[in-house]
Amino acid sequence: MSTITVSAKEPRGGRRALFLITIALGVLLNPLNSSMISVAMAKFEHVFHVHFTTASWLISSYYLASAVAQPIMGKVADLVGRKPLFLIGLALVALSCALAPFAPSFTWLVVFRLIQSFGSGAIYPAGMGIVRNVITDRQAQALAFLSVFSSGAAAFGPSIGGVIMNYLDWQGIFLVNFPFVVASFLLAIFVLPNPRRGDRQKAREVLREIDLPGIALFILAIAASLVFLLSLTEKPVWWAAAAGLLAFVAFGWREHLAPSPFLSLRFFRQYTSLAWVLIQFTTVNIIFYSIFFGMPTYLQEVRGFNSQETGLIMLAVAGFSLITAPITGRWVARSGSRPPLILAALFMTAGSLLMLTLHTASPVWWLCVVLSVLGLSNGFNNVGLQTALFAASPREVISTASGLFQMSRYMGTILSTVVLGLLFGARLTTSALHILAVVLACLGALVLVMSLRLPRQS
Repeated sequence: MSTITVSAKEPRGGRRALFLITIALGVLLNPLNSSMISVAMAKFEHVFHVHFTTASWLISSYYLASAVAQPIMGKVADLVGRKPLFLIGLALVALSCALAPFAPSFTWLVVFRLIQSFGSGAIYPAGMGIVRNVITDRQAQALAFLSVFSSGAAAFGPSIGGVIMNYLDWQGIFLVNFPFVVASFLLAIFVLPNPRRGDRQKAREVLREIDLPGIALFILAIAASLVFLLSLTEKPVWWAAAAGLLAFVAFGWREHLAPSPFLSLRFFRQYTSLAWVLIQFTTVNIIFYSIFFGMPTYLQEVRGFNSQETGLIMLAVAGFSLITAPITGRWVARSGSRPPLILAALFMTAGSLLMLTLHTASPVWWLCVVLSVLGLSNGFNNVGLQTALFAASPREVISTASGLFQMSRYMGTILSTVVLGLLFGARLTTSALHILAVVLACLGALVLVMSLRLPRQS
């Protein structure tokens, strides 16, 4: 239900391009900041004198906040208007990036990252809502244009972060946001259409639809579980395990009774094919982000590469994932999502097993070969699983399914930090990397099984 409508003529020609660039500069901030930080983890460990397990909270807290913020902010946009929320999100990102370089402690740095996450989490649903309302001609082309920006930001984040850190140290990965934020903010003021306030009673109805108790229990359950899992490398925090379990039980009870649940459990029972797609996407992201966040730390801590060299090596993952994406689009259109997803699972499993060949003297070219195999799988998975999602989702629930799909990405990322915390928390060695390889190969085999069970032409 929307209480804000946009009265604006659809932009044409150069104004259309400027309109999309305005949105794109804001939308890319979330994937950019979620991936750039991967090359800075080793630096944070040294600067703030923390173990990898503790430093990983910079990643897991960001994704936890994003997983919760985006569906909430989608409803908030209906209350305050999409353009105002877009501007508020940009302002929050600017605030966090201005404060983070002066963080007096690691805890404050996590707080500033949370502010950044909520800001970028507000920009995406507000921006996409504006696009869907204003752009009606060649809408798919417009969405593909935005996807290039967001996918490119995620893929090249480690490389950008590595170059920036080489000149501006870790503070640079926050300061680099300002050109994007300022450009998007100034353009948004003049280019984006102004909202029109709707009926106040309808606004109150939308506000009541936000399941605040369910959201609070979800956050508590995930946060407590993370505290417990990440503590296993030293002394287990058993009270966190108990709190997490109780919160999950309370969350399930609340979502069963809530008239408008944050995450309906009945929904998964009704659409089992969709549930399997979400499980597969979560597993794929555990594998991918374990590599995405784990390898940069390994390359710096064990192999001795600097941040810029690490970012360039990680291009092997980014470059091949972007190359395979358009190829996969044509393949899926002809044969369905099942064949590319099977191939992606094989690449993930093979790439994980190839990590067992890495040692402290492995040449750079071989590192790039191993990472390239894993990068190839990512391109096949992104397009293939999005297509499988549409095939498994009836038209009337596609918006809900898309929100859950994005949440699955975040949950997979959060779980990857748990895996890395357990394996890299005490002391990062090549042996720990080999254990990670075995774990990821097993998950890759599980993804292969799930891909084989997909219906043909799905």
